[in-house]
Amino acid sequence: MTDTSIPSAEQSLDEETTPAAVTEDADEVEAGTREKKSPAESDLFQQSEIAADYVEGLLDILDYDGDIDELVAGGRPVVEVVGAGLQNLVGQRGATLEALQELARLAVFRQTGSPSRLLLDVGGYRANRRKELAAVAKNAVEKVKEHGEAVRLEPMNAFERKCVHDVVNAMSGVESESEGVEPNRRIIVRPAD
Repeated sequence: MTDTSIPSAEQSLDEETTPAAVTEDADEVEAGTREKKSPAESDLFQQSEIAADYVEGLLDILDYDGDIDELVAGGRPVVEVVGAGLQNLVGQRGATLEALQELARLAVFRQTGSPSRLLLDVGGYRANRRKELAAVAKNAVEKVKEHGEAVRLEPMNAFERKCVHDVVNAMSGVESESEGVEPNRRIIVRPAD
């Protein structure tokens, strides 16, 4: 089994986390009227607004400047913080970002009574990390195809693992699986049966 490491640039991401307790209702469209947002989408947007208010309060306390955007993307609430000098909010390997995301999810839960799959991003960190992880996944797939042996990646958080699984699952001839226990949970990429 080959051991592969992830580039040591600041890293983190999320997504094998708490499933949302949100039911999707079909949009009702009547002739001659505009399409309305489904209640599920409006609930998700409300979650992003609650989280954005919470993050804004934290930024004020910490005396950081940043623009905050709330949106719904991929069926989940998203809050993006953009600005200069926000690296401390990301932390080493995204650890601080993960903690802030959990705090924002708790703020949403406290107000709505429902768990949230909120995704928090600061300074585009998650988008950049997705690109890095796609490269790591493709490299692992190439090694598996070349040598026919399983490749063991370094431990990753849930978001990072989901990014890698998505890339591997889109390729033929290989499969991936997570093993271990947090914080040492990792992905094994192997030839498909």
